[in-house]
Amino acid sequence: MKLAEIGKKICELRNEMNLTQGELAEGICTQALISLIEKGESDPNATILYQIAKKLGVDVNYFFHIGSTPRLDYVHEVEKQVRKLRVVYQYKEMMDIVRTEEKNPLFYNDPQKLQFLNWHKSIYYFEVEKDHEKAESMLEKAFDIFPRHKRAYTEMEMEMMMTRCNYRYQIGQYENVVELYSRLEHILVGTKRILTNKSIRTRFYYNLARAHTMLGNFGKSLALLNEGIDWCIECEELYLMPPLHYLTGYTYERMENYEKALEYLDYSIQLYDLTPGHPVEEFLSEKRSTYIEVLRVKA
Repeated sequence: MKLAEIGKKICELRNEMNLTQGELAEGICTQALISLIEKGESDPNATILYQIAKKLGVDVNYFFHIGSTPRLDYVHEVEKQVRKLRVVYQYKEMMDIVRTEEKNPLFYNDPQKLQFLNWHKSIYYFEVEKDHEKAESMLEKAFDIFPRHKRAYTEMEMEMMMTRCNYRYQIGQYENVVELYSRLEHILVGTKRILTNKSIRTRFYYNLARAHTMLGNFGKSLALLNEGIDWCIECEELYLMPPLHYLTGYTYERMENYEKALEYLDYSIQLYDLTPGHPVEEFLSEKRSTYIEVLRVKA
């Protein structure tokens, strides 16, 4: 075993589960020993390593497989590709990768990676097979891999919560979306959580805003969208800027303020043009023509 790499992974998993060293050590060993293990300065015996693995939700054999950079790089690259395909709505290609990797021990022997695969299988069932019940069931299965036990949600579980909100949004349960996002807001704001993945907060603003738009709460929606745009600028997380501007324009459309709607639509088109070939390109062009025609008739 390579102590430094095992210690680093224990530290990463502990932080991902929002545990302090003391909380991880409770019932196992001292906080000081956890600190030494994470620094690679102490070799945990088999019993302690087993108990640490159990508390972190991974099989003890997981720690004997790490230390190989190519393996870790491969896993990270797979996750990166799956996320990229999801973002551009290529769900079938995404599912092809998921089906391949769920037979890979690097994934099925690691509960966190298995949770990742089940989450994306759920998205495939919802978006492609239109099997809402199966999608919800698979998402719940992903959550159940790590029982709550009073621990904090991981960032990936926050993303999974937003996926559930998206399902409810698509079937028109807007009030339920607002209710679910109020729970997520407590996690983000109430606990003052510092996020590694800054886009989680951006997506929070966007998705909650669109639910308020559909409910006719336009002022609330615009306030959230402005916060989202400001947040993107502050943390230089700009890839969600186009949809934030589009939704602002759409909200003004619902308010029948077509001048403002066109203004923000044009902003979104300019931002989308930075990534040519985006799947909404034709839709935005048609929407722009509609706004111009409405303004022409009103003139």
